[in-house]
Amino acid sequence: MNTDSTTARKVRLAGLTASAAAMALFATACGGTGGGSASAPKDFSYLTNTENTTVRTALTTLSKGQCADANKALPLKVETVPQTSLDQKLQLLAGQGALPVQFAAGNAPALTDQLYQSGKIADIEAELKKLGVLDQIQPAAISTIKALYDGKLEVLPYEYNIEGIFYNKKIFTANGLEEPTTWDELTKASAKLKAKGIQPFSASGQQGWPLTRLISGYLYRSLGPDALKDVKDGKAKLTDPQYVKAAQQIADLGKKGYFGKGVGSIDYDTAFNQFLTGKAAMFYMGSWALTNIADPKQNKVGADNVGFMPFPAVAGGKGSIDQYPSNVGLAMTLGKKSFDSKVGDWVGCIAKNYGSTALKDQGSISGFKANTPVKDANEVTAKVRTTIGESQQNVLWFEALFSTKATTVSQTNAASLINGSMSAQQFMQTVQDALSSK
Repeated sequence: MNTDSTTARKVRLAGLTASAAAMALFATACGGTGGGSASAPKDFSYLTNTENTTVRTALTTLSKGQCADANKALPLKVETVPQTSLDQKLQLLAGQGALPVQFAAGNAPALTDQLYQSGKIADIEAELKKLGVLDQIQPAAISTIKALYDGKLEVLPYEYNIEGIFYNKKIFTANGLEEPTTWDELTKASAKLKAKGIQPFSASGQQGWPLTRLISGYLYRSLGPDALKDVKDGKAKLTDPQYVKAAQQIADLGKKGYFGKGVGSIDYDTAFNQFLTGKAAMFYMGSWALTNIADPKQNKVGADNVGFMPFPAVAGGKGSIDQYPSNVGLAMTLGKKSFDSKVGDWVGCIAKNYGSTALKDQGSISGFKANTPVKDANEVTAKVRTTIGESQQNVLWFEALFSTKATTVSQTNAASLINGSMSAQQFMQTVQDALSSK
């Protein structure tokens, strides 16, 4: 299976935030209304980040196969820029009224929403309805996109990830452990593993977000799917007791040594390697990890020995165990002014065929339904695919609705929370202060 490298995955995850300067540039470029790409496009122009090879590879395959007729009428034309230059490029093109037919959205949802509000992005939900292909998008992907984009379907889910806990089935079986379904069961299992000299969790404190994802997991299970939206809307603060409690629960995992030694200095690749070589029993991560799990060169425990479970339920909590944190990677969207019938032919064909093509050729799970049967690489991939297909309502991640400043503060201080140099109260206060600052 060949998809983006681990480094590219990290770039996309880190790229879910954008700088304040980029926001200002977007605001300037998108201050007016209308604009967008020129009408009656001569090709199906597509601008994407250099790091993401999956989408353009699949589109190229479709242009020569199922979408050959659409491609003949409107040839696929791909342009790439480094992700670090993407926002600047989009700002320049938006200001010139020269956005391509399809393009990678801004690095943060707020940037894409700015383009949408200024009339430069197509009403994708309305267009898909006209084409009769809205039902080709997984309901869970629609739920995730609308949660990110203020109730609007502003992007297409070429990539769709759910998050949960991957675990070593062999270690669990050898130690008489069942898959935990509650927080109490998870912590008891961790204690048992630690007592036997087995590191319960692997995580990157250097990146930070693999740790803060655990905080939001607890929040969503204890307070329900609106836990962090309430913070964004001013109905709650991270310093409220029930929010601090969530941070404390994760801090306690660190205090008990469940992440091993020196978690703050462990990078993403090292944390991944710890799990794939059997040095840790559990690993919280997104479904993009399936590519690494399926690679025998990386996965020394064997794909058949890897299981996947949702973040467990919290006793008395308002959330549901089947509400998975999810994201659509660096999403793709379409220009409003250039969306004519020929573009519609392309989009209709993509909606019906992209899911199967990306899965078959690259092992990439998207938010499009896979209409052609594709044999899964292993059992854990099959489970994730089934979970995505059955999911109806998903949630976001800790920093999804945060400002750039608050995101940085959260992720850079996560390791301090875990190693005990910062209390749960201090951590949440620091992030809340960043959220409240102008």
